[in-house]
Amino acid sequence: MKKTRLQELASEVGDGGATRRVIPAEHRERHMAAHSLPIQRRRLLLVCSHVVQYSSPVFQKLAQDGRLEFLVAYCSMQGAQPGVDPGFGVKVSWDTTLLEGYPWVHVPNRAARPGIGHFFGLFNPGLWKLIRDGEFDAIYVSGYFYASAWIAICAAKWYGVSLIFTTDAYSLRSLKIRSSWKLWFKRYLIRRIFGLGQAFLGTSSGSIEYLKSLGLPENRLVLYPYAVDNLWWTGRAAAVDRNEVRTRWGIPPETPVILFCAKLQPWKRPLDVLEAFAAPNGPGAHLVYAGDGPLREELEARARKLGVSERVHMLGFVNQSQLPAVYSSSDLLVLPSEYDAFGLVVNEAMLCGCPVAVSEYVGARSDLVREGENGFVFPCGDIKALADIFRAYLPNSSVRSRMGEAARRRMETWSPLECVEGVLSAVELATGRR
Repeated sequence: MKKTRLQELASEVGDGGATRRVIPAEHRERHMAAHSLPIQRRRLLLVCSHVVQYSSPVFQKLAQDGRLEFLVAYCSMQGAQPGVDPGFGVKVSWDTTLLEGYPWVHVPNRAARPGIGHFFGLFNPGLWKLIRDGEFDAIYVSGYFYASAWIAICAAKWYGVSLIFTTDAYSLRSLKIRSSWKLWFKRYLIRRIFGLGQAFLGTSSGSIEYLKSLGLPENRLVLYPYAVDNLWWTGRAAAVDRNEVRTRWGIPPETPVILFCAKLQPWKRPLDVLEAFAAPNGPGAHLVYAGDGPLREELEARARKLGVSERVHMLGFVNQSQLPAVYSSSDLLVLPSEYDAFGLVVNEAMLCGCPVAVSEYVGARSDLVREGENGFVFPCGDIKALADIFRAYLPNSSVRSRMGEAARRRMETWSPLECVEGVLSAVELATGRR
């Protein structure tokens, strides 16, 4: 079979740097059939700063769909390679498949000081050649806060290729800007940057409202649900022996379990969960922390001072393949963050039948959390409100079971399949407006 132009480009990118291309063998017949169609498919380049474990399932579903010819260009292989995560404070190596089932290429990074934490940490000039020769209909750019994103943006404008921007933000709150004029300028700047695009993907209904607030035309906005691999999570959850996990934790089978699953960072507010858990007249539950970070020692010391350390369990960093067991063996996930653009642990927990309690500043609240049906929303930092949720919800096993089932049902229409439809809609919208 003759190589497609994207496959040819994927074999040589940049200034002779090493690249890798993966063409999923199990989809070869689908691709051959698609290439025989008289209607030419749209061609999309997705420029990504690094490898993200949550993006891979969407790319795999997009490849299986076959309605779009696409290539993922990674500016860094961080995420696919073992390394110390600054948030967890420990070495992390994801144990799930990240680079199989879809076409991708690593564009060599020529930065003097490589890294994804600063603007010039990603400098991938090979993107210009890739866009020049790729005959793409549209380019998806993830973020604008690294130099390579601007290489892609400038190349797209130079060669007349449509741009698709995406954001998971639902406000400018995460920037912690206090000055009103600085906030106005930041809003103005973001509006000008996004104004370079022809279509915009928002990962939640909050993101769509945020894009509207920037003054972007509503008819150019597309919902791109922030999702995880639903089938993987539900399949793994179904195989969990809850009692066996509880035994390993040293928790009786019928005892309610509260779960905090995130980095132990100040802005995630893990201490709030501990304080609410230790409040007087509590439900006699146990508290499990799945995660690591700089607040671990403080949490352990505070648990001892509050006299609840025997009912507090610190699991440390838990890898992806082990998380379904953690969620399935818990009765309530709590995410009390000061700001979470979405909070994908909410998706994961609900898929495993674990209801959630989230702060008002967690983006998932507007799309996934239905008060009293599959979860709760409480004011950020309000420990009393969180303690009241524990007292009202945890003692009743039938309520916990009912809300767990409702959590699973809600996730049936928030999956990578909806993400694929969002990408396809954005491509058609962007190319139709060129």
